Amino acid sequence: MKRKKTEDLKDVIFQYLRENGLETPLNEFRATQAWSTIVGPAFSRYTTDIKIYNQTMFVSLSSSVARNELLMRRSILIKKLNDHVGAQVITQLVFK
Repeated sequence: MKRKKTEDLKDVIFQYLRENGLETPLNEFRATQAWSTIVGPAFSRYTTDIKIYNQTMFVSLSSSVARNELLMRRSILIKKLNDHVGAQVITQLVFK
């Protein structure tokens, strides 16, 4: 017996996540995990904490020089992080 309404498992999982409000937290987690690959090892070693709240990523850095360098690249970093996740997760980037 052949089923007429088959769906891809990927589509079913994404639909389940969206219906239960889990898509945004998953995308935020993926963005925080991608931070070290986006900025590279030189800047990721100075990163002490990353949090996302209301589409704003808060990044704590231990070096003021690294903070100033990343401030100049803020818009590029936001675009790269959103592209990596595949959704608009971050609209602002704040360095502490």
